[in-house]
Amino acid sequence: MFVTAEEMLKKAKAGHYAVGQFNINNLEWTKAILLAAEEAKSPVILGVSEGAGKYMCGYKTVASMAGAMIDELNITVPVAIHLDHGSYEGCLKCIEAGFSSIMFDGSHYPIEENVEKTKELVAMCKEKGLSLEAEVGSIGGEEDGVIGAGECADPKECTAIADLGITMLAAGIGNIHGKYPANWQGLSFETLDAIQQLTGDMPLVLHGGTGIPDDMIKKAISLGVAKINVNTECQLVFAEATRKYIEAGKDLEGKGFDPRKLLKPGTDAIKAKVIEKMELFGSVGKA
Repeated sequence: MFVTAEEMLKKAKAGHYAVGQFNINNLEWTKAILLAAEEAKSPVILGVSEGAGKYMCGYKTVASMAGAMIDELNITVPVAIHLDHGSYEGCLKCIEAGFSSIMFDGSHYPIEENVEKTKELVAMCKEKGLSLEAEVGSIGGEEDGVIGAGECADPKECTAIADLGITMLAAGIGNIHGKYPANWQGLSFETLDAIQQLTGDMPLVLHGGTGIPDDMIKKAISLGVAKINVNTECQLVFAEATRKYIEAGKDLEGKGFDPRKLLKPGTDAIKAKVIEKMELFGSVGKA
């Protein structure tokens, strides 16, 4: 059913491509992403924020739904289900709920506390056979109430976290969640290169994939990024396609909108966007 992200990311870093993490928010989004991955023959990571997990009735519901869809849709590509920007308590719940991968976002703690909590989770994940992502240097913008200023991580602090035995490392390099402002200064490749030099073969993670120019994405991959998160871009295409459908007035002759038809244009748009990003990341055909 689910696999951990470890093997797919090791292959991605060695092969100089990246695996996409696409956040899910409901059944339709999950279906669209799984079908896109199958069509592209690409490994994929289903990201679940704490807010989305709560919205979808809890982590057990999310894991059960996604797992059943993999079976019913005959998905053959590797799929990991991953907690995105998890609190310590959220990580514990997802371990219990059957997630195959978790992210502990301890970037807002002092580095000593981040190290201590990450160390505890490393031991739990190794016992359960899960992959673990940790973060140093908060990512800018806001996602589910997690706010970061977008600072660049200290490479030495990154080493302290990486040496604990985590699977992958998210390090702030000037990236932000959501849409990038016009005065954004771009990614700090100097910081990224320094982090890779110190962390070796460890797969690095780029959050805030929406809005980063394609050439920057490709350069980040060349400097060790093996996982790229995309959420806002899917939200934007979903909202636009749904808006157009509603404005077209296709309301079943005054009987009201059929929710299955109402959501289809948006989910079709998500599927197309996911395949587009997989092509950019170089993961097509890598399953």
